[in-house]
Amino acid sequence: MKYQVAVLPGDGVGPEVILETQKVLERVAQKLGFSFDWRHFPYGAEYYLSHGQVLPPGALAAIGQNQALLLGAVGDPKVPPGPLEQELLLALRFHFDQFLNLRPAKTWPNVPLPCPLKPGEELDIVVVRENTEDFYMGLGGSFSGPTQKALLQARRDLYQFTAELDLKVEPATTGAFSLGLLTEPAVRRIARKAAEITLARGENKLHVATKANALPQFYGFWDRVTLDEIQKTSDLKASYINVDNLCYQLPRAPGQFGVILCPNLFGDIVSDLVSALAGGLGLAASGNIGPQFSMFEPVHGSAPDIAGTGRANPLAAIISGAMLLESLDQKAGADLTLRAVRDYLAQGQNLPLELGGPSTTSQVGDLVAEQLKLL
Repeated sequence: MKYQVAVLPGDGVGPEVILETQKVLERVAQKLGFSFDWRHFPYGAEYYLSHGQVLPPGALAAIGQNQALLLGAVGDPKVPPGPLEQELLLALRFHFDQFLNLRPAKTWPNVPLPCPLKPGEELDIVVVRENTEDFYMGLGGSFSGPTQKALLQARRDLYQFTAELDLKVEPATTGAFSLGLLTEPAVRRIARKAAEITLARGENKLHVATKANALPQFYGFWDRVTLDEIQKTSDLKASYINVDNLCYQLPRAPGQFGVILCPNLFGDIVSDLVSALAGGLGLAASGNIGPQFSMFEPVHGSAPDIAGTGRANPLAAIISGAMLLESLDQKAGADLTLRAVRDYLAQGQNLPLELGGPSTTSQVGDLVAEQLKLL
């Protein structure tokens, strides 16, 4: 079995951590009798600066001809915020309808946690984030003067949306606006997926982040639809918590949480919080899951200030690689990868520089790959 996987190393430390991920996944494939056909794509800050565009015509279609995408990171101080995020990252998510953003955060050996856990308790949280709606749809703009007209459009696999905005402000001023959108089909499918993940973990409580007290029309709709969908699973309980209270409770008693279902905006914030509680972004993996094509990436960003120094921790990318393997129905390979990471960390020696050890980016990749020989 050969898997054709797109690779977009990106910017900064992206190419460095992706190289180590490929090293580990190649070792897993060799051990289990399959292989990879890696298809590399050059897009990111350097491509944008050289060509004046984020993606050329046909790029998304070419990426989609593969079975999955392994992404390093994109971003560079030479590129202002906006183009790479909206025209590359969000474009990939929306084009391939990657409606589920999955962010696991768990306890790893010899990784200090900045939060209290009961004796014998381990952190094991999964943030299930709706990934295509809410306030991340790119629907907005700016205005200057007493009136402003705007045509707002969005296309998703589930629908096409068009709105005409006629804005009037007295007295005249300058400002900005953003439109969020929640639709019943999109909210139902993410709630259904969160319920499936909760049950697969052997749990019966699904935590749902909300803010319906402040935005009753918007997040009140989220609450009603998610509750109706979750209640279809009779042995599953939905536990609703305002997102501000959730962010207060997580550092105080993280062990009480398992699966947390979030709308897009809150999910972005909460997932980074739980990553910090689990030891930092150097261990924070993610998957953007779609019906046909999914993308896997570490969430630490391109970190251009340490690019080329060997200080980047590749474990988040390697754990993302394990998620990629599972998406390809190679669960045994995913389990092997995670076990190799755990066993490497459990030794407590030659830890990554980020965790206080002496090992550079490439040395960490070598050590995890070598660990696979013992499994």
